[in-house]
Amino acid sequence: MRAALYRQLGDPSVLSVEEIPTPEPGPGQVRVKVVCSGVNPTDWKSRSGRTAGPPEGFQVPHQDGAGIVDAVGPGVTDRQPGQRVWVYLAAASNRYGTAAEYCLVPAERTVPLPDHASFELGASLGVPALTAAHCLGGDPAALQGATVLVAGGAGAVGHAAIELARHAGARVIATVSTDEKAELARRAGADAVVFYRAPDAVEQLRAAAPRVDRIVELALGANLELDLAVSDAGTTIAVYANEPTDPVLPVRRCMTANVTLAFVLLYGVRPAALAAALAWVRRAVDDQALTTLPLHRYALDQVADAQSAVEAGAVGKVLVLPDAEPSSTSSS
Repeated sequence: MRAALYRQLGDPSVLSVEEIPTPEPGPGQVRVKVVCSGVNPTDWKSRSGRTAGPPEGFQVPHQDGAGIVDAVGPGVTDRQPGQRVWVYLAAASNRYGTAAEYCLVPAERTVPLPDHASFELGASLGVPALTAAHCLGGDPAALQGATVLVAGGAGAVGHAAIELARHAGARVIATVSTDEKAELARRAGADAVVFYRAPDAVEQLRAAAPRVDRIVELALGANLELDLAVSDAGTTIAVYANEPTDPVLPVRRCMTANVTLAFVLLYGVRPAALAAALAWVRRAVDDQALTTLPLHRYALDQVADAQSAVEAGAVGKVLVLPDAEPSSTSSS
């Protein structure tokens, strides 16, 4: 099979596309013919060495994807060849990620994809949607009638958080930095959008929601003033990304607000919590409550460009299509 891979850590130049043996599924494993591979910040960070060590032999990157089950290993009874699935955490402790014609994963990391859902949507779930669901508490019933603040409402996690919170019956306020991102947040269902760089951002937030129940946060240090302005007893700030410099916490103000800080890294979430997030995302997909951001499509031979686009902060979802012919980037 053709696969993108790297044998050492470094910049995008360490990536190559090669012919390697197509792996055979062992006990409890599923092989998936990849239609779309979703690219996330975690992918280029692992490849660069920022968050992972060097691979043993080689690593096929990308955690997320969607495609068709091609073969199942011994003991797998709930997946069948020909079944449409989406894949999550494919490259976690596994060398066969989704940036290839085929990926090989434990069966539990594949999820049935309904016929009404596109492969592009399936490849956009995984890390972003599961992170968003966990940041929102994992229980949609608890959000009924609540107010949620989503920082970075046009990012992949932010987009999923808006749609999942709306699916649960919450009111959603999103913060953004540009008009383009504001439109994306509104399209996702945000009830109010605030430009966080505006001089009166705090006043805008308080006017939209005097207090919020839950905050999905990607930049705690940069946004803490805004967060605390609408926090009080019972507010949880769930932080899923780190900044170049660790923030200094105003401990007394956090205590006075009785705010709860929760830090989220999907790879370390306990199985029960991950299962709750997964169940919520599956239900939202079944209910057609989740959509894709604008799509940027790359061929497998353009995998370095795809990862570089994510690293540069591309607005929308970057996908790699293993069977596509190399060409100029396709967007929609």
